[in-house]
Amino acid sequence: MTSKKPYNNKKANERNSSNEKKNIEHSPREIRLNKFIANAGICSRREADELIKSGAITVNSKVVTELGAKVTLKDTVRYKGKHLSSEKKVYILLNKPKDVVTTRKDEHAKRTVIDLIKHACPERVYPVGRLDKNTTGVLLLTNDGELTSQLTHPQHNKKKVYQVTLDKNVTKVDLIKIAEGLKVGEDYIKADAISYVNTEDKTIIGIEIHTGQNRIIRRTFESLGYEVKKLDRVLFAGLTKKNVPRGKWRFLTEKEVNILKMKAYK
Repeated sequence: MTSKKPYNNKKANERNSSNEKKNIEHSPREIRLNKFIANAGICSRREADELIKSGAITVNSKVVTELGAKVTLKDTVRYKGKHLSSEKKVYILLNKPKDVVTTRKDEHAKRTVIDLIKHACPERVYPVGRLDKNTTGVLLLTNDGELTSQLTHPQHNKKKVYQVTLDKNVTKVDLIKIAEGLKVGEDYIKADAISYVNTEDKTIIGIEIHTGQNRIIRRTFESLGYEVKKLDRVLFAGLTKKNVPRGKWRFLTEKEVNILKMKAYK
């Protein structure tokens, strides 16, 4: 007569727990449609809401206008007929060199910033803001549309620090003018801080601003009779080019990404 093995409750519970875990892992995870669109790098969540309300988004070939709508990664989401993919978010810090254009593609340019990081990742990333062709320094590239919208919006007060090399000594009078504020064309600039980098060389100036008007640093010094020989952005939204040689790049750390998303930068 053969005896049955005693029923092992522990093993049975472990099997049930494992099966439950597998079911959870394989069940489609729902996320809000506006977040899905933002994750696809199209725009911010707020802008995604406008796209949804306008009827520009389809889910599984049906127009969705409900702001609270949710989708899974198995759903087919399209914008202007283009299939959107909620891809992995990538954040790259580049120390931009001179003579490189800040754009994804320019048929008239020898090199773009995308050429410099083309082997970094399979995802399509875009520059956050612009540095003109002859300006060097800190540039962030990402496919995170929501963060890009945040960092390029003037209300978020992102600190930017530049080192400017001029063709001649800058007078204290002109430093005071920039510090107190002056009109440059249709724009107005008032530096948060400005000083000589080295008191023995008054052609090199450090300037901190929060504004983002086009070519505002160059235009400011040119309006005062100086020629900008070099312009280097050394800090943007708390990010520096420390340990990143000119023309090289690195991925942001998780801590740096969290600081940007929480707007905890200066």
